[in-house]
Amino acid sequence: MRFSRMLSASVALPLAVSLAACGGGAPQTPAADGGADPHELDDATHEELVELATEEGEVTVYSFTSRIASVEEAFEAEYPGIDLIGHDISSSEQITRLRSESQAGTPSADVAYISDAPVVITELVAGGILQNYVPPRVAETVPEEYRQPLLANRLSTKVLMYNEEAHPDGSPVGNLWQLTEEEWNGRVVMVDPAVRGDYLDLVAEIVRQSEAMAQAHLDHFGTEVVLDDGVENAGQQFVKDLYGNGLVLVDDTDNVNQAVGAAGQDDPPVGFTSYSDRRDNEEEGWALQASLGTAPSPGITFPAYIGMVRDSDSPAAARLVADFLMGDESETGGPAFDPFYVPGDYPVRTDMAAPGGAVSLDELGAWDISPEETAQIRDDVADFLLTL
Repeated sequence: MRFSRMLSASVALPLAVSLAACGGGAPQTPAADGGADPHELDDATHEELVELATEEGEVTVYSFTSRIASVEEAFEAEYPGIDLIGHDISSSEQITRLRSESQAGTPSADVAYISDAPVVITELVAGGILQNYVPPRVAETVPEEYRQPLLANRLSTKVLMYNEEAHPDGSPVGNLWQLTEEEWNGRVVMVDPAVRGDYLDLVAEIVRQSEAMAQAHLDHFGTEVVLDDGVENAGQQFVKDLYGNGLVLVDDTDNVNQAVGAAGQDDPPVGFTSYSDRRDNEEEGWALQASLGTAPSPGITFPAYIGMVRDSDSPAAARLVADFLMGDESETGGPAFDPFYVPGDYPVRTDMAAPGGAVSLDELGAWDISPEETAQIRDDVADFLLTL
């Protein structure tokens, strides 16, 4: 088993290069219909895929989560003749790599396990760089919106979190606009949206939900929101006010988790991070908890996609990985899904039980992003952030 954590050398690339869903040229052999043409192995049986994948011998996976290390171990126990090579690479860096490798005609990965749906759909799928594969055995248990244009195995989150040791009675933030007040000056932490696309998606969703943000302003302050010059809506005004109130931008989610969740703090900050990171509370000495009941929403949910890299060297093994990532037939997904069967992650399969220890999606109240609609405003939001 080989696991490689690849540190991105290009996280400092300009937003327009590493995050925007445009430019970069076309892949070598794009499909005329955006990469949706079926592959000859899409209808292969499991047994046929195993035989072919064993001949291939290895499969390379780009993954936006370090949990790919656990997937490697479980996959190789199930398929000892196939070496899964996992690379922990952020979605933003994956997009850059997949684009450049496609242009060069030298794909290095076979599977992309990736978030950042707006760019993935409008560039990687539409450009024919990634193709969809839905294992037949799960097709009837995954809702249509999570089967197309790429298969998702779960919903992940970026939501406001607080330290429940310091606030045992619940979140200290009942309305997002509180974060723009003096009480929270310099005490809100978030990964820089210029570094991570999922955080840019969070900001873009706040802007997209401007009507809800305007109502939340009225509910909290008792007045209509007043827009500054150059600000188009209540969502942008919130973002501007948040940045102006000393928002602390960091380059890694673990830095948010440590700042917010570390035990023993009298007056800890709050921050936007993954609800599922609560799984590390005991091991890391954190006290992270989701800010439930925060109006108009604590954050976003978004799909974790599984994409087949076009013209890869191991298409059969890639399809086995996709099948494996969807979990086995048990209600928890078994060893294959174990890394993702944690409180705060939400399986998309309707025949799987939700992990315990977290509230339901309805109770969480996060906005489920619309990748296509977010893609329409994402570049404008990125440009707006550059002015702050």
